Amino acid sequence: MQQYIQKHSEKDAFATVMFVYQSALIQMRSRIDVLNNELSQVYSYNPIEYVKTRLKTPESIMQKLRKQGHSFNVNDLIEYIHDIAGIRITCSFFSEVYFLSDMIAKQDNLEVLSIKDYIKNPKESGYMSYHMLLSIPVALADAVVPAKVELQIRTMAMDFWASLEHKIYYKYEGNAPDYFERELQECASIISRLDTKMMSLNEAMKKIDGDGHI
Repeated sequence: MQQYIQKHSEKDAFATVMFVYQSALIQMRSRIDVLNNELSQVYSYNPIEYVKTRLKTPESIMQKLRKQGHSFNVNDLIEYIHDIAGIRITCSFFSEVYFLSDMIAKQDNLEVLSIKDYIKNPKESGYMSYHMLLSIPVALADAVVPAKVELQIRTMAMDFWASLEHKIYYKYEGNAPDYFERELQECASIISRLDTKMMSLNEAMKKIDGDGHI
């Protein structure tokens, strides 16, 4: 991407790089929508409950660069900030998380740069999700530019926990009372058990549909 951006002045470069990430977000969202429609049409299977996309704001990018000890310039932005373009897929069961991640990883012209499995290895806070850092080619008028997109896949229960944790973090600016942390960890444990129980019920229902008995 740096070679493409070098054609532009520093003033235009930031707008250009954000345009590239926005385009990558549109293309990745389109791929996910097509996959979901295919699963529904061909297999009568809808693992995706909903999809959310977001492009990081300039203010958020600046804060993250400074926190990491980098300068606010286009080269550092491209090199060190991996979640400028973000997509979150929410599904019902954690087995579907791995099913979807496998389907996406197999797509042509899509490179998996890294994977962080916070479902098998939750964060200390209790956070659970499956993160994939992807590189997707963006076809522009005079070049094909690879751009990074962070994809998060989680269950609805995990998403509920993450949403609450996010609200608490920003309300207290990262300095929430200690008992909040303990309560969130306990909630994460409850949610993990809930996900396991709900998946067991779903497997039992599928078995009934398949052979008429459990």
